[in-house]
Amino acid sequence: MAFVQFSQVSLAFGDRDILKNVTINLQTGSKVALTGANGAGKSTLIKVLAGLVPPDSGSRAVQKDCRIAYLPQSGLTHHGCTLREEADKAFEFGYEMQRRIDEIGAQLEAGQGNTDALVVQQAELIQALDDSGWHRRDAMAESVLIGLGFSRSDFDRDTAEFSGGWQMRIALAKALMQGPDILLLDEPTNYLDIEARSWLEQFLQNFKGGFLLVSHDRYFLDVTINEVYELFNGDLKRYPGNFSHYEKVREVELKTLIAAYEQQQEEINKLEDFIRRFGYKATKAAQAQEYMKKLEKMERIEIPESLKKIHFSFPPAPHSGRLVLRLHDITKSYDGGAHNVLDKLELTLENGERLVVAGRNGAGKSTLLRIIAGEDKAFTGELVPGAGVQIGYFSQDNAETIKGKETILDYLEARAPLELIPKLRDMLGAFLFRGDDVYKSLDVLSGGEKSRVALLQLLLSPVNLLVLDEPTNHLDIHSKDVLLTALRDFGGTVIFVSHDRGFIEQLATKVLHLEHGIYKYYVGGYQFYMEQMEKAELGEENNSNTCAIPQESSQASAQLSWEEQKKLEAARRKAEKEVAQLEAKITELEEKKSVLENKLADPAVYSNGEKAKAVQREIEEISALIEETILLWEKAVEN
Repeated sequence: MAFVQFSQVSLAFGDRDILKNVTINLQTGSKVALTGANGAGKSTLIKVLAGLVPPDSGSRAVQKDCRIAYLPQSGLTHHGCTLREEADKAFEFGYEMQRRIDEIGAQLEAGQGNTDALVVQQAELIQALDDSGWHRRDAMAESVLIGLGFSRSDFDRDTAEFSGGWQMRIALAKALMQGPDILLLDEPTNYLDIEARSWLEQFLQNFKGGFLLVSHDRYFLDVTINEVYELFNGDLKRYPGNFSHYEKVREVELKTLIAAYEQQQEEINKLEDFIRRFGYKATKAAQAQEYMKKLEKMERIEIPESLKKIHFSFPPAPHSGRLVLRLHDITKSYDGGAHNVLDKLELTLENGERLVVAGRNGAGKSTLLRIIAGEDKAFTGELVPGAGVQIGYFSQDNAETIKGKETILDYLEARAPLELIPKLRDMLGAFLFRGDDVYKSLDVLSGGEKSRVALLQLLLSPVNLLVLDEPTNHLDIHSKDVLLTALRDFGGTVIFVSHDRGFIEQLATKVLHLEHGIYKYYVGGYQFYMEQMEKAELGEENNSNTCAIPQESSQASAQLSWEEQKKLEAARRKAEKEVAQLEAKITELEEKKSVLENKLADPAVYSNGEKAKAVQREIEEISALIEETILLWEKAVEN
């Protein structure tokens, strides 16, 4: 069994401990997610595993002939050959093995060396080469490249022609094609659309070797991994189960710590407020100095950023009419009409809808959003906004407008409504600007940081139609959750594009699918859309432009008054909330039961008859509560 492991590994940068006596073992069959706050050292840990960064102390061991493939977050480029030729470089291990097989064959022919040993060695190499799939490399390369979104017409293009995101797809393809024993992937989903992510999910589910990956896509993690390692303050701890299970266990585990953290934060805020208000008053100066010393000596409690509960709400959405937007006969071409990206598209959007625009890269999703936002006027057809509609538009291009010598905090304070200014630091924290980061000058920010500032700036604006093109790019899982909650509570209408399936499933109420200029409207959530797409692949396609959940057909919807539709939507949201509350209660009760069962295994308890009976009674009471709550949950789901 192939493996790579290290034991008691430590690594520090200056006075900061990145890894403290860390132990980890990856082997054939390992399906591991590595998590931790931004800056915790995840990428560094992966580089140590890959053998690229030596630790300060501890040992790293790799089984002989174990092949490791590593993919960094970004920065890889390719040039000087075609995509097909670059892909073939992934199979260099096979070419090397074949050269060695041929060399041994030549030695045997010449009667050189120990014949028996050479025959055994050659046989082992031939078997290893067969097992690696090297002889099927052309088919494998085609399968992986197509799966990651390349077309066959791309195969003979020079790699230098591909953009940065596609360069990283090439690097990911090469890592997968190597057929390594251990695969190390640092945020492999960053540059993938949802179709490529789905293909990668399937690839990793079927992968025979072991892998460790970092990703900010909860759905992707849940369907690919079965254990989580959390890196926090230099310590590494293992949690069995998928990512959602890890989050639940970790939150319970840290409940006491979080309470202590919140209490300490309240005390810190009071002390800092006193110092700020009275530090320069002679009568209070001594007390202010005392408080400053107290703050300096205070041992700060730290918790993972992912468990800090940050919520914010949008400014109230200005009132608009029931009809928010109507698109009629929208046609768009980039080549003079030879090929229409959008072809006679019809769309009516009503207040409160959350529409996701889906389809492969190049299908016209971003083009449609630019047209709706008024950024692209080179189209034919009619676009009619409803009464009182105020549009807020976000795309990755917004980052280009973020420039100047202002700090992030000053820039946003100047643009935020007065009532949101006190919450601005928390909101910046939710968007990964923590501590002194808020005082960075706009001009020194990276593209991803500027993109986050641009998104937050938009969310602070009083609008009632949000048009969002990939808003979750450059956000971690926690930041996505904060954004998702705010968007679900938003009083206006949302049109968005995203490649994060979990985010889409929890936000979208309707789906517009684009493909080769053709559009189709799905009146239902993303799960319904995916079911219909699967049916289409099986030839059970509905050929009309609208596909609706049976009990919510377009005809039935048309017959309902606006007030009736609002009541139905309110009832649906109430039911969703009740289901979520019951699920949370079931989880809480099961966790309490688990704690009691662990307590019952304690010798101090089971050896004492009275204590054991008392704990057993509690377990039985909680079990009964769990059953009652499950019955309520089942009724709520049915309704």
